[in-house]
Amino acid sequence: MSAETASLNAETRSATGKGAARAARRAGRVPAILYGGADGPQPLSVDRRELVLAVEKGGFTSKLFDLQFGSGAQRVLPREIQVHPVTDIPIHVDFLRITADSKINVMVAVIFVNEEESPGLKRGGVLNVVRHEVELVCGAESIPESLTADLTGLDIGDGIHISSIELPEGVSPVIADRDFTIATVAAPTVHVDEEEEKEGVEGEEGVEGEEGAEGEEGETKEAAAEGDKAEGGKADGGKKKG
Repeated sequence: MSAETASLNAETRSATGKGAARAARRAGRVPAILYGGADGPQPLSVDRRELVLAVEKGGFTSKLFDLQFGSGAQRVLPREIQVHPVTDIPIHVDFLRITADSKINVMVAVIFVNEEESPGLKRGGVLNVVRHEVELVCGAESIPESLTADLTGLDIGDGIHISSIELPEGVSPVIADRDFTIATVAAPTVHVDEEEEKEGVEGEEGVEGEEGAEGEEGETKEAAAEGDKAEGGKADGGKKKG
């Protein structure tokens, strides 16, 4: 089940547009918008440092927050956060109003446990993760912190499907028409080091070169010996005539 709801302080914004957003950022705040429910969109801003800390804890868009602003608080779910393309500093965030009856789609991370209990991984197999997150539909108060995939007993060629993962009551995957794969245990791959392979090829070429050189040297010696023999025969013939 979801963890205890965190709190995030916000301030209302009366001015909107690019100029107002830039001014908010210069003041160390991040422009935000609150939408959904019966009320209209509400421009807000949140403290940049407080927002960054919340994001760095992980799972930001799958956690509920009590957004404190004005004289009260609003239960919200972060839906999207925009960051600077170079610095990764948040520059805008969207919040969705949440009620007790809200049904929402949310991405939840998958955590893999008991790798040491997998025969396939023990034999050098590789865990091939197909889905690091699974999209779920659930009530706002029933968002799981994470999904647990147990690798116990998995051999090479085996896999974990969504049906193998226990989901809280009232929580279901958005993909409901098939038992989709979360991860598989693949056979180990053989990696040949490029340097070793290059050395092996060079070594073979060197051996062939030496053998070729020896063969050529032998042929040269044979030809020389035959030439000497022929000259010797001519010389003997010349003596007999005399």
